[in-house]
Amino acid sequence: MQDVATLTGLARRMPKAELHLHLEGTLEPEMLLEFAERNSVPVRFSSAEEVRRAYEFTDLQSFLDVYYEGSAVLRTAEDFHDLTAAYLDRAAADGVRHLEPFFDPQAHTRRGLRFDDVIDGIVSALREGERDLGISWRLVMCFLRDLPATDAIQTLGDALPYRDAITAVGLDSAEVGNPPEKFAGVFDLARSEGFQTVSHAGEEGDADHVRRTLDVLHVSRVDHGVSVMSDPDLVARLVSERMPLTVCPLSNVKLGGFASVRDHPLRVMLDVGIVATINSDDPAYFGGYLLDNYRAAIDELGLTREHLHTLARNSFEASFLPAGETDARMAEVDAFFAQE
Repeated sequence: MQDVATLTGLARRMPKAELHLHLEGTLEPEMLLEFAERNSVPVRFSSAEEVRRAYEFTDLQSFLDVYYEGSAVLRTAEDFHDLTAAYLDRAAADGVRHLEPFFDPQAHTRRGLRFDDVIDGIVSALREGERDLGISWRLVMCFLRDLPATDAIQTLGDALPYRDAITAVGLDSAEVGNPPEKFAGVFDLARSEGFQTVSHAGEEGDADHVRRTLDVLHVSRVDHGVSVMSDPDLVARLVSERMPLTVCPLSNVKLGGFASVRDHPLRVMLDVGIVATINSDDPAYFGGYLLDNYRAAIDELGLTREHLHTLARNSFEASFLPAGETDARMAEVDAFFAQE
């Protein structure tokens, strides 16, 4: 059996995608203070250490309060470019080959920012990252589920001129009290406009919330989904349908879903055949980027070389890359493990 360091090194080198990453959630304390000064935005923090102390949460809502507070320092296209570029450097160091990040335009347009500035900054950095770092990408625009569906429809309208840059729409923010049925019409409209669909579910909500997300929103993958293991019938459905779950171990522990990574169901998900992937969610806030999540899962869940091979394949199978390119990426994964 290989040790944690050896397997973590393998995880870093293997071809893989990250599919559950909020760009606003990569705002490191130092960058928060830099942007606040750049944009003359008053903040309650006087040092990066003070910001880090604020990055302690008891549940999803306490995280969201600080998350939106931090997002307030993002004001210009340059800010969104620099935020995205800094994450891409970290992703490259972790061996990410393909990325499908989320962004939350409503968190910014409701503060008076222009939709165009938000996306132009992000996309310019993604294109530079593809050119300079070799990281391909598909962008996912999320609706905030604690805002009215009418607001989401307006945001979808703002996105239509950017269909060449935005591949999919998603749904995030507070799960409790905001059922998938609230956004059924928005998702139907998004699909009619050619967008793929994903949604957070089963992070705060129970397994039935995941089932209703599948049945009502007709998503191509579920973000989180960790509550499904309580429902054997739903697990069987996920396995049969090859429905991916974008799992974020450190995030789930940080927000109180599990006492430790040792209690996380990721390994069981893989062993029963669920198309689970490892991702970092909001790494600046949750204390770990992609490789940190892999390392924790290897160490505390005893993931093996075979699990890593499966995770790498799953990350491309679950992506929005064209079928031919997906097959090529998975073949690359197989060749990598055949040589290692």
